[in-house]
Formats: sequence, structure tokens, C-alpha cells
Amino acid sequence: MSEGDSVGESIHGKPSVVAAFFTGIGQVYQSWLDKSTPFYAVRWAATLLLTAVYMIRVYILQGWYIVTYALGIYHLNLFIAFLSPKVDPSLLDEDEGPSLPTKQNEEFRPFIRRLPEFKFWHSATKGIVIAMICTFFEAFNVPVFWPILVMYFIMLFCITMKRQIKHMVKYRYLPFTHGKRTYKGKEDTGKTFSPRRNLTQRNLQ
Repeated sequence: MSEGDSVGESIHGKPSVVAAFFTGIGQVYQSWLDKSTPFYAVRWAATLLLTAVYMIRVYILQGWYIVTYALGIYHLNLFIAFLSPKVDPSLLDEDEGPSLPTKQNEEFRPFIRRLPEFKFWHSATKGIVIAMICTFFEAFNVPVFWPILVMYFIMLFCITMKRQIKHMVKYRYLPFTHGKRTYKGKEDTGKTFSPRRNLTQRNLQ
């Protein structure tokens, strides 16, 4: 076997050392993500802490406002996708397709989000990490008058949330489902029914 054949076999056959290294890192990263899935409170607390660290860093450096603005727009889009249903009710006919959970529905139908909670958290956290990395490079520090960005973001947030609330009211769905509705019957008094006892009480009366 020639030298070129052995090199081709190492490239096209078994993965290289670099590819195996990144594959192992990806597997470890995915395993930690799988383990953190049920701990949603801890995950969001860590994300909020990371957000506070990023905001403090931007405040101290007095720069990278355009990166912060892009991060805010990205988080706003994630939040709207988190509040939106997976299937747009405006695309469904009234008599076809599953209906969204409302207070008037007797049957319990869970709200299926366009963006699940875990993906929302994961994408939001990755966005903060990327923005934090950008603050270490002067090329991303574009000079801009930051009060204009703040006002524009507030206006965009209000307009977007107003549109989302109107959509929720129009199609009568709730973006949060806490659990299946339970129906309470008569309370159990713990007393047993005895025909002989009831007949005795009637004779005494």
C-alpha cells in the first residue's frame, strides 16, 4: 500500500484526532444539557446571573451598545416565539385542526409552544455568552448614541407585545398551562351506609 492510500484511508476512513476531540466535547456538553433539563429554576437563575454580569461589564466599559441592542432584539424574538403556539390558529379553519386551550374548552388540551422552554433557555444563554465574547474585541465597539437605541427598543417591545396580546385575545388562547383541570364531587364524610341502622332510626322516630 502506498503512502497516498494510507493518508486517504485516515482521512476518509477513521475520523482524525481533531474531529474525535470535538466530537467528545460535544457529547460531554450534550450530556450536561440532558442532566440540567429538569432543573429549570437553577438554569434560569444562572442565566439571569450571567445577564447581570454582562450588563455590569457593559456599564463599566461604557461601550458595545450595538451588541447589547442586538442581544435585546434576539431575546425579544425568542420570547415571542416562546409565547406563540406551534400552529398558527389563523391558518386553521374553525372546524378543522386542534383548538388551543381556553377557559371555555371542556377538554384539556396542553399549549404547544413554537419554541419550547428548554430551547428558549439554551438559545438565550448562548446569545449572552456570544455577546460577552464580543465585548473582548474592539471591532464590535461601534460608536452609537445609546439613548436612541434604548428608546427604539422600548418602542419595538411595546409594539410587538401589543400585537402578541391582540393575537391571544382574538384566538382566545393562553400561553401558560399549569395542569389538567380537576372536577370536585361531593366530599366523602367517611360514614358507611347501613340499612338496618337507618330502619332503627325510623322506628324510634
